[in-house]
Amino acid sequence: MAWTPLFLLLLWGSFSFTLQDMAAPRYNISLDLPPEQRWKEILSHYNQTYLKEKMDFIVQNGLPKWARAIIFPLAEFDLIFLVKEPYAGELRGIARTLGFNVGYVLALNLVYEATAYCTSIIAQDTKGNIYHGRNLDYAFPDILKNLTLDLDFIQNGKIVYTGTTFLGYVGLWTGQSPNKFTVSGDARAKGKWWENAISAFFKRSSPVSWLVRDALHNARDFRDAALQLSKTPIIADTYYIMGGTQAREGLVITRNRDGPADLWPLDPQKGEWFRVETNYDHWTPPPPSDDRRTPAIKALNATGQANINAISLYKVGFIFFL
Repeated sequence: MAWTPLFLLLLWGSFSFTLQDMAAPRYNISLDLPPEQRWKEILSHYNQTYLKEKMDFIVQNGLPKWARAIIFPLAEFDLIFLVKEPYAGELRGIARTLGFNVGYVLALNLVYEATAYCTSIIAQDTKGNIYHGRNLDYAFPDILKNLTLDLDFIQNGKIVYTGTTFLGYVGLWTGQSPNKFTVSGDARAKGKWWENAISAFFKRSSPVSWLVRDALHNARDFRDAALQLSKTPIIADTYYIMGGTQAREGLVITRNRDGPADLWPLDPQKGEWFRVETNYDHWTPPPPSDDRRTPAIKALNATGQANINAISLYKVGFIFFL
C-alpha cells in the first residue's frame, strides 16, 4: 500500500502555522458537554451519507477481517471493558449520530491508529525559540484530506488544548497546549502491530493518540507531559516528539508499550539544534527504501540554525518529499 503525505502542520510555543490554502476546517469542541454529545455539532456540518461511505471504505480496507470479527461484537457487548472514559462516551456519541455500530467506530479509530507513518522535526534557533514541524503520511489520502479538521478543545470558556485529527477519530497525533508544550506522534515500525495492539487492549492500555489528548489536557508543563508520555502504558510502540516554550525544551521519546526505550533531547550546546524522527529508531540506519531521515537532515543543515523559522521549516518538509 502506498503512503502519501497528507499535510504538514508547524507548531511552536503556543502558536500554529499553516499555509492558508491548505488549512483544514476549524471547530470548537466543548469539554463541558457530556462525552456522548461533543461531536454531534461538528458532524452536522458534513454530509452523513458521504461520511458513512468513506469511513466504511477505510475500515474495510484498513483493518484485517479477523480483527473486525473480534472488535465489532466485543465493543457492542461491553465497550467500557475495552475503552476508558471519556473516549467510550465519545465513540458512542459518534456511532449514534452516524447510525453505526459502536464497534465499527472503534474499528475506525484503530485503523487511524495503525496507519500513521510520519516525519516530525524539532529545532531551536539561535535565540532559543523552539520550532516543531510534522507531516502526516496516511493511507487513503484522497479521502482523509476531506476528513481532516483542526479542533480547539474548550472548557470553562477557554482553550485547554488544540489538535489536528480526522472525523470519527477521537485521538490526536498532533496537538499543543497553550504556553506549555507541543506534541506529535509518529508510528514506530516494530513488530506486528495488530497482534500487539489487540492483545494490549485487553490490558486496558491507552491507544497512542488518546494518550496525546490526556497529556494535553492534564499536564502542567513540558516536563510533566514528558513524564506522562514516557511512562503510561500504550497499545503499540511509537515515538512522541515534543517542543516546549523554553530553550532546550525539545525531546524525542521512543516508546515501547510498557515504557520508554530512549529519550533523545535537543542539545544545542553541542551543535545538536534539531532532531528528525521518522518511523525508525534514530540509533539505527533507516531502510534504503524509506529513508526520509537523510534528506531532512541535509535540508536542515543547509538551512542553518540562524535561518530556521516557521517558513523555512515548512520548506524543509517539501524538500525531503521531492
